[in-house]
Amino acid sequence: MIRTESLTGDAVATVLDDLARLRIAVFRDWPYLYDGDLEYERNYLRAYQSPGAVVIAAWDGDRMVGASTGAPMEDHADDFAAAFAGRPERLDEIFYCAESVLLPEYRGHGLGHAFFDGREAQGRALGRRYSAFCRVVRPEDHPLHPQDYRPLDGFWRKRGYAPLPGVVAEFEWKDIGDDRPSRKPLQFWMKTL
Repeated sequence: MIRTESLTGDAVATVLDDLARLRIAVFRDWPYLYDGDLEYERNYLRAYQSPGAVVIAAWDGDRMVGASTGAPMEDHADDFAAAFAGRPERLDEIFYCAESVLLPEYRGHGLGHAFFDGREAQGRALGRRYSAFCRVVRPEDHPLHPQDYRPLDGFWRKRGYAPLPGVVAEFEWKDIGDDRPSRKPLQFWMKTL
């Protein structure tokens, strides 16, 4: 039986290596195509040890099979402030729903809703007015685009999210098969909490 738990504060540090390995495995697939390593992941995941951050973890026994992270948007200001520069919302009003990673065999059983529910609850508990996330944008004609890929846009819209026109950040990572990292556009979506 799958169980989920919401981790904050010191409890987050206890699952960071599990989360790092899960991110590396899941993000190798489309649309991320991420060629990650544990050292980079450990450094990146430090942001989720900040006050207000949350990890919603899904467990099958003692094995982490999925997780979702979130944090106050200002914890990511260096990465995302420019994208929101022309928006009326202040960064300290936004809860950032970062990644959701779930092993393929556990998809389609409601864990995506549990991940969003947990992160949105954390945002509300912190008094945030908005919840936002971003998705990587890849060209439709990308050579690694799977023909059977189903984007999650419909799921996100049903939860009340909509894309923010022109609110696009860029983030750098190394794609599988590439020699070096390259920048990718990330489209923000948001809803009022």
